[in-house]
Amino acid sequence: MDDHSIQKIAIEAATNLVAAEHSQPFGFGVDVYKVLDKIFMMAMIYQGEIIVTVKCSPQESEMLRDIYPSIRPGYHMNKKHWITIYPGKEITMELVKDLVIASYELVISKLPKHQKKV
Repeated sequence: MDDHSIQKIAIEAATNLVAAEHSQPFGFGVDVYKVLDKIFMMAMIYQGEIIVTVKCSPQESEMLRDIYPSIRPGYHMNKKHWITIYPGKEITMELVKDLVIASYELVISKLPKHQKKV
């Protein structure tokens, strides 16, 4: 999959999620996606590479990094709870979509009960 595709697919997946909001609180070029003020995805260019960063459970994060060379600890985030997806031939559209949706669901699962009615 080419470089721009991972970001395009991730942004499309994030945009289609209920109550997802897009902003650029860290400045132009850093697209942040939140649900109820909690970040679940960031997309940007880092050192010339298009990357997507999503939240992930520590166990799944470790497993994904072992399986996929293009998945690394979260850039500029807690390395235990975030992963960054770099372009790579082993990264599929389905994987990117699944990781974005899983991140969104993980963030929602951590919200207080009164906020979960998204």
